[in-house]
Amino acid sequence: QLHLVESGGGLVQPGGSLRLSCTVSGLALEKYAIGWFRQAPGKDREGVACIGSGDAGTNYEDTVKGRFTISRDNAKSTVYLQMNSLNPEDTAAYFCGAVRHYVGFVFGCLSRHLIYDYTGQGTQVTVSS
Repeated sequence: QLHLVESGGGLVQPGGSLRLSCTVSGLALEKYAIGWFRQAPGKDREGVACIGSGDAGTNYEDTVKGRFTISRDNAKSTVYLQMNSLNPEDTAAYFCGAVRHYVGFVFGCLSRHLIYDYTGQGTQVTVSS
């Protein structure tokens, strides 16, 4: 049985940082591409960042470029999302999703219509003073 578990969310002041983790069990992470997406109340799902398998690269939503960094540690079966300079607009539930890597994934991974093979239950990020 495959599981994705997000952790690391919480309440942080504007300008603060958080590191989210997406820990995977039940699959060989190195064969999968991983994306982080978020959803705030009353808003559509929004792709935030993604990372392909191997050297397939990364992609970021425009408003998080330069502030968020996605990385993966296949040995630990974990993908991270380092979030710096957080602002209230970043407040949302954050989810990770996994899909068997394919050519072109990174280029289309921010689409809100992307269908993942597996997703986690999410972790809440609240940015507020």
